[in-house]
Amino acid sequence: MAEVKVPFYGHVKQYLNHKEDFDKAIHDVLMSGVYTLGPQGKALEAELSEYMGMKHSIGLNSGTDALWFVMLALGLKAGDEIITTSNTFFATAEAAWLIGVTPVFVEIDPKTRNIDVTKIEEKITPKTKMLVPVHLYGQPADMPAIAKIAKKHKLYVIEDSAQAFGAAGDGWKLGDYSDAVCTSFITAKNLGCWGDGGAVFTNRDDIVEPILRMRNHGSVERSKHRPGWNSRLDEIHAAVLRVKLRHIDEYNDARIARANDYDEFLAGVKNVTLPYRTPGYRHIFHLYVVEGEKRDSLQEFLKERGIIALTNYPIAIHEQEGFPFGLGDPKPVLPLTEKHSASVLSLPIYPELTRADAKFVADAVMEWDKLQG
Repeated sequence: MAEVKVPFYGHVKQYLNHKEDFDKAIHDVLMSGVYTLGPQGKALEAELSEYMGMKHSIGLNSGTDALWFVMLALGLKAGDEIITTSNTFFATAEAAWLIGVTPVFVEIDPKTRNIDVTKIEEKITPKTKMLVPVHLYGQPADMPAIAKIAKKHKLYVIEDSAQAFGAAGDGWKLGDYSDAVCTSFITAKNLGCWGDGGAVFTNRDDIVEPILRMRNHGSVERSKHRPGWNSRLDEIHAAVLRVKLRHIDEYNDARIARANDYDEFLAGVKNVTLPYRTPGYRHIFHLYVVEGEKRDSLQEFLKERGIIALTNYPIAIHEQEGFPFGLGDPKPVLPLTEKHSASVLSLPIYPELTRADAKFVADAVMEWDKLQG
C-alpha cells in the first residue's frame, strides 16, 4: 500500500490543535475522583441544551441507547412498527428490534438520499407508532413534511441526528418538529468524544425521568432501583465533549468549506455523482459521499495514491445477512436504496483537512475519471 497522504479521519490533528485544553480537561476529571455521573456530565448536558435550544439533554453511552430508550419511554412495545430508512447505520433499526418493534423501511429521496416523504403514508398501518427520519451524511430530512404526516396519523417522531449535530433546516432547527432528537458522540462524529457516547434532546418533560432511570440501572436515587441498564456517559468523555462543543460551529464551517472545495474541484466529473444539497439547509457534511457504478475501482485508485476513501453503509440494513432476524416479514423492495448503497464512496472530509488536501484528492478523482472515458 502506498504511503497515506490523506487519511480518512483527522482525530489526532484535532487533539493536537487543542491539546492544552484537552489535557487540562482530562487532568481535572482525574484529580476530581468522580468519573461517572459527575459535574462534567451535568455541565455538558446544560451546555448541550443551550446549544440545541431544547429543555432537556441526557448524556448516554451511545446513540443506539438514545434511540432505544426514547422508544421505550414513549411506550413502544413488541408488535409495534416504526417507519425509517435502510441506507443508514444498523443501529437505527437495531434499537427497534431490541424491543420487538418492527422497522418498516421506506424508499429514499432520489436527490437527498434521506427518507422520501411522498412514500411514507403508504407504509403506515394500524401498528405504526413512530416515524424515525435519519439526517443522512449531515443533511436534515424534510422535517416539516414529516411532522405534518405524523400529526395527521397521530404518530411520534424521533430524529436520528447522529450524523447531523449542528445542522439545520430552512428557518427551523433540529427538534422543532419532533418528540426527541437522538445523537451519537462516537469518535468519528462531527461532535465526537474519544470512545462511545450519545445523547437525547427533548422538550418533553414526561420522558426525562424514564430515560434517566434506564441509563443508571433504574435508579435516580442512590440504592433505590428498578430494572434498567448501564448507559452512563463517562466524565472524561463529557469533559472532552465540552471542549469540542465550544468549537463545533467552527468545525462544521470547515467541513462545509471543504465540501465547497470538492464541488469546485470536481466540477465536470463524469463517472461519479456529487452530493445534493437542499437549498436553504445547513448541511454539515459528516460525510462527503460521491456515487458511481465503478465505486470500487475509484476507491482502489485513490488508495494507490495514498488517499483513504471509505464506503459508508454499502450494505443496506434490509440486505444484511439474516434479515429480517426471525420477525417473519418479507424483504422490502427498495431498488433505489440498493443502488445507492452499492455505489457510495466517502471522500476524506474533516475540519483539519486543508483546501490543498481537497485539491489533491479531487485531482486524483479527476485523473481516474479521465481513464474511464
